Formats: sequence, C-alpha cells, structure tokens
Amino acid sequence: MHFIRTAGLVALFSFGSVALLFASGAGETVQESNVIGISKIVAHPALDAVENAIMDELAEQGYDFRFDLQNAQGDVTTASQIAAKFRSDRVRLAVGIATPTAQALVNTITDIPVVFAAITDPVGAGLVDSFDGGGANVTGSSDMIPVQTHFEMMRDLLGVERVGHVYASGEANAVRLAEMARDASRALGIEFVESTVVDSSEVRTATQAITGRVDAIWVSTDNTVVSALSALTDVAAGAGIPVVASDPISSADHEVLFALGFDYYQMGRATGRAIVDILEGADPGSIPTIFMTDPSDLNLLLNLDVATALGVSFPDSMMADASMIVENGQLR
Repeated sequence: MHFIRTAGLVALFSFGSVALLFASGAGETVQESNVIGISKIVAHPALDAVENAIMDELAEQGYDFRFDLQNAQGDVTTASQIAAKFRSDRVRLAVGIATPTAQALVNTITDIPVVFAAITDPVGAGLVDSFDGGGANVTGSSDMIPVQTHFEMMRDLLGVERVGHVYASGEANAVRLAEMARDASRALGIEFVESTVVDSSEVRTATQAITGRVDAIWVSTDNTVVSALSALTDVAAGAGIPVVASDPISSADHEVLFALGFDYYQMGRATGRAIVDILEGADPGSIPTIFMTDPSDLNLLLNLDVATALGVSFPDSMMADASMIVENGQLR
C-alpha cells in the first residue's frame, strides 16, 4: 500500500499527477483516480485510530489505493483549503474525520463521494438531512457518546454536586455535547460550570478558571480540548480534581480517573466497510449513518494510579466492566 503524506498545504494544487488520467485519441475516457483523500481536524489518538482503521479495512478488502493524508491542525480555514485540494485533484473519495473537516468537504465537494467519521450529530452539523440517508453524495459514522451515563457514573462514584466542562465554542460537535451535558446535569440536580475556548492554546487557562468551583471536570469528544488534554489534566491534578473523559484511547496516557467511550479503531473499520460499499457501486445518499450501538463498541478505562492519588475506590462492578486499566503507569 502506498501512502501520500503531505504536511500542511505546501504546493496546494500541485498534486495533478494523481488526479484524473485521460486516454488519448478520439472518444477519450476518464480513468478514475487511485487516490482517497483523508482530512482530519487534528492529530490525536482517537482520530489517528479512525484514519488507520479505514486504511486497514480497505487493504484487507483487497484495495490498493494511495492515501492523501491531511491534518488541518485545528484550523477551519486549512480544512477548507484541504477540501478544495481534494476537489481539484479529483480524488476517488474524500473522508472527513471530525466535524469541521467533514463540513468543509461537504460544503466544497458535490460530485465526489464524501464519507464522514467520528461526527457527534451529522444532521445538526448539516452533513446529511436524515440519519436514514438523504445526504446526496454523503454518508458516514457517528460517535455520539452516552452523556447521561457519564454524569450518572460521576454522581454515583464521586457524589459530585458541581461538574466543570471546558469546550470549544466554535466546534459544532462540542457545542452539541455541551448542550447534552447541561441537560443531563439539570436532570440529576448537578450544577454545570462551563468554560469555553477558541483553540487548544486556551485550554489550560480555561481549566484554571473553573477549578475552584467544581468537584470534577468532564471532557467530551471535543477535538480541540482532547488535543490539549495534558494541559487540562495537569491543572486538575494540581487542584486534586478528578477528570472524567469520553475517549479512553486518548485518556490512557493522561491523569484521567476514568473514561467511557467508543473504540475508534472499530469505528474506523465500520467506516471503511461503508467506503467499500460505495466503491462497489452503492449510492452514498442511500446509506444510513452508522451508529456504534453494540455494548461491545464501548470501552471503559480506569486509572488506578489516579484513583489512589485522589482517594477514590472503584466498585467491583466497574472493575469487572473495565476493558482498559492503568496501574503503576502501565496500561493493561
């Protein structure tokens, strides 16, 4: 398998050599591109897992595409430029991992299949008209997380009365999850303390602004915040405040008490299977949004080191359900 890894957007439209190839002579025909473009909003373990899983699935199914892997580095303008590049290059199919990059692709490309992945609310984000299909040239997978369950677990384990949340005000999925967290808190009688950021450089300061007013901090699948998770957990650890997160993969190397969320690699494999269906002739607009609904799709990470430092004991039921445990600095 060949990979095209381009850093940033140097020579933005110079990829003509992998665009469409034309046969010479009368009645010239167009040969389909052998390149799939993948754009993600930032690099972090969960989104990287989706990207790798898509490529693995296609390879396993016998496809030998080249991949133009692009990272918008958290910038929506760059995401739009990447989308324009994919359109100019006439890639065979474009993949957007996370909401801002998927929105850029959908807003730019109308005549090439677009597949989104790791999108909280694809209808709310304007990617498709319905979860049942109807996205014209668009389909993909959702990572809507069980927000209510997270808050119930914090209440039951930690007895929280006030939960803090740092999120990116400009990221559609983050705003939607903040709304859901607000509703969950209200239903459980928990005070919800919010702090917003524009980019990852503000995460540390935003966390510092709420540490004196909360019993725990909840982290969603907000890509801006997850990409700066170490800054958030450093502040929280210094204040003796537990952090509960929604992405076990990204949380494993940080001081997160527990994390409940999807196996993003398996989500990527499911997304890859949808791509195969499209390559084999399926209409993207007829493919329903893929939701990870099987209990086996969820992973529970428990960090025993953080629990010890905070004086927290996990009940036997949580220990039995855990698929990832950190102890003595090692993941097992």
